[in-house]
Amino acid sequence: MGADSIILILATLIGLYMAANIGANDLANAMGTSVGSRALTLKQAVVISIFANLLGAILAGGHVTDTIRKGMINPDLLMGSPEHLMMGMFAALLAAGIWVHLATMFGLPVSTTHSIVGAVVGFGMVSVGVGAISWGKVLTIALSWVVSPLAGAIIAGGIYYLIRERILRSDSPEKVAMQWSPYLIGSVLVVIVLSFIFKGLKNLHLNLGFFQALAIAIPCAALGGLGGRLWLRSLLLRQQQAESQTTPLQAFFAHLQVMTACYVAFAHGANDVANAVGPLAAIFSVVKTKSVVMQVEVPVWMLAIGGIAVGGGLFAFGSKVMETIGGKITEVTPVRGFCAEFGAATTILVCSRLGLPVSTTHVLVGAVVGVGFMRGMGFLDMRLLRNIGSSWVITLPFTMVLAVVLYKLLTLFFL
Repeated sequence: MGADSIILILATLIGLYMAANIGANDLANAMGTSVGSRALTLKQAVVISIFANLLGAILAGGHVTDTIRKGMINPDLLMGSPEHLMMGMFAALLAAGIWVHLATMFGLPVSTTHSIVGAVVGFGMVSVGVGAISWGKVLTIALSWVVSPLAGAIIAGGIYYLIRERILRSDSPEKVAMQWSPYLIGSVLVVIVLSFIFKGLKNLHLNLGFFQALAIAIPCAALGGLGGRLWLRSLLLRQQQAESQTTPLQAFFAHLQVMTACYVAFAHGANDVANAVGPLAAIFSVVKTKSVVMQVEVPVWMLAIGGIAVGGGLFAFGSKVMETIGGKITEVTPVRGFCAEFGAATTILVCSRLGLPVSTTHVLVGAVVGVGFMRGMGFLDMRLLRNIGSSWVITLPFTMVLAVVLYKLLTLFFL
């Protein structure tokens, strides 16, 4: 077996390891509130999220990825040394995978994007120098530690306050929910359709303006809202006839929550599978061409394998992060879970359009905290929140240092 074959096998194994950790931590966030509120069982959440994530990776995943992840390093400086890029990507994947794995073991939701970025910055510092790092982008990521959870908390908390005051505390919650159902379902559909147009369906190259996108989203939302009212009426009737322990109102919000959770899982596959297969594609490119290119084609089969590995990681060891998101931060019911998921999806859409740096993980945690905060500070586990915040701050320096150590070891033994 030649050296190139060994390198490719090792790169594939490390890439799959990173993908599995992404599933166990990042993808677990998407379904955590649905499991915590009992809208879905753990097995149902795993199957749905694997399917939605795989579809997102294949249908809407980035088929072209930056060789140097997120433009953190000036790629011109590595043109003459493709072998250093390859060793650096090895080190970055392994360092990010180890950190996410450690965080997952303790049930701490961390950003896998920040993990891989920190690792790339680490190997870049020793391979091309500190001055070659885009420190402005590193600062932008640091700002997202505040922007992401705060935005998620404000929007999700606001939605929960509105639903609590207008529906839950009314004299006839189910009757009021029936009146509000077209607006609730329509709002969910507007966010999902706009998100797909602006962020999800990259391969269609739609390039639609905001008002053009609204012209598509609003009719879809209106039809969905009207159909949803009929659906809610039949749902209420079925729940009453079945004499279920779950109230019809809880069942309605549980269905809405699952809809938004499926969108978050699809968007995760479209955007985050590249965290694992992007560096892997860069290694394949170096081995094949013996050179550094600005952009690398990511084949569909690689996105599919990455999506499957992400789902496998969720199934194997994603339950701890699901428990954290779905119940340990604050108690989650179908109504609160819907507010958190919908608030997170809305935050991601709005901040992406405004060009603000956000992390899906940080937004979801902030959304859950925002809903808990509206109930009162006593309903939040502040010790757990301090641990989560500390893990976010540690992510960049930990992966940077670990990537430096691994890069040094790899270059010492192989170059």
